[in-house]
Amino acid sequence: MPLTPTDAIVAPASRSGAGVGAFNVVQLEHAEAIVSGAEATGLPVILQISENTVRYHGALAPIGLASLAIARAAHVPVAVHLDHAESVDLVREAVELGFTSVMFDASRLPFEKNLAATREVTNHCRARNVWVEAELGEVGGKDGAHTPGVRTDPQEARAFVAATGVDALAVAVGSSHSMVTRDAVLDFALITRLDDAVGVPLVLHGSSGVADAALVHAVDAGITKVNVSTHLNKDFTRAARTCLEAHPDVVDPRAYLGPARDAVAKAVAHLLRVLRGGHG
Repeated sequence: MPLTPTDAIVAPASRSGAGVGAFNVVQLEHAEAIVSGAEATGLPVILQISENTVRYHGALAPIGLASLAIARAAHVPVAVHLDHAESVDLVREAVELGFTSVMFDASRLPFEKNLAATREVTNHCRARNVWVEAELGEVGGKDGAHTPGVRTDPQEARAFVAATGVDALAVAVGSSHSMVTRDAVLDFALITRLDDAVGVPLVLHGSSGVADAALVHAVDAGITKVNVSTHLNKDFTRAARTCLEAHPDVVDPRAYLGPARDAVAKAVAHLLRVLRGGHG
């Protein structure tokens, strides 16, 4: 199956009120597991590679090209997305490699500078048929993201989307990155107001901290793309640790990375079904 444009996955889900799972790839086993989980459900999926992961590997190309190859060999639609890129050069490299979308994160900048930088990236990507996600508000650490002052303002979001031409907007509505407990309290009313205001699909970052029922509610309120990383890493690490504790003499990494990969595939399949809910 050829690589699927991100818009071909997100747009139909947005129109039907369903959710799309976007899962972060840290190493090859993650990409394999995410696609395996998607194939088990028959549902589309998005593989994401963050700037932090690029920094870990020392370059984008090795993990990026591997993810693109896995996506192209999949039996379900799979898109490959650059997540949380603050570097314009990294965005340009991802586009050249063949990524189908990028998330450019200039949310640390003041509004006007964020807008100008994002518009420049969007113009570059649109000319190359690459879908662009941006962020407005602060989806940071747990304390910061639960402060009302950093939530995304609907009117500011409307102006930002209109001025930049982005295809999707990541919004701050109560979730936080790197949460290891699933007890984030989302502002569902704000999600609905943002959905009414911006006219493009909304993205929920920090979704590992959101319980299944709240994810369903968030999608019903207007979220389309749901990003998950830490939740998968917890399952990956738990399975590897269990294997190593049961077999302390093992030296072949395949003996514990295989079960870890299977655990992630199972989690992905579960979350994709949760996000699809009652929608086709």
